[in-house]
Amino acid sequence: MWIPSVMSCCCDGLNSLLIKGNERRGESQNPVALKQKEVKFGKSLALPLMAAIVALSPIGNSTPVSLGQTLDIQKGASLFSRTCIGCHDAGGNIIQPGATLFTKDLQRNGVDTEEEIYRITYFGKGRMPGFGENCTPRGQCTFGARLKDEEIKLLAQFVKSQADQGWPNIEISQE
Repeated sequence: MWIPSVMSCCCDGLNSLLIKGNERRGESQNPVALKQKEVKFGKSLALPLMAAIVALSPIGNSTPVSLGQTLDIQKGASLFSRTCIGCHDAGGNIIQPGATLFTKDLQRNGVDTEEEIYRITYFGKGRMPGFGENCTPRGQCTFGARLKDEEIKLLAQFVKSQADQGWPNIEISQE
């Protein structure tokens, strides 16, 4: 991390200034006193320096997202790319054009909450097969791999968040 190196740079510079200032005045150099002044100056500078860095950084100006949320989004994106993208690439629907994953179609079809998206992903609806472990009736469910409840929850969260954002381009990392 670069913050400690900035602090050490500032303190090293201060130490040089203190030594040179003392030499000019003919004062004896007490290394303990210099170290105490250096620490006090470093402590007094640390908080304002950190505040400035955060205020000026792009991180300080964006909506805070936890690491857990970021990982859930990536897991949801990965699941989506493995199980849904064949029919719903970029939120569309190649089988049934009126059943896209865009907000207007989700609302029109009564599927605009995470709970409804979860339900349809689990049990299926119309031409969409269900992916839940206990999906029935058999003809409505996928013949491929079934998803665990937690995976379907992640998918529902991912689809809802993408729909709310208009399905922006995202980078999907494979697990």
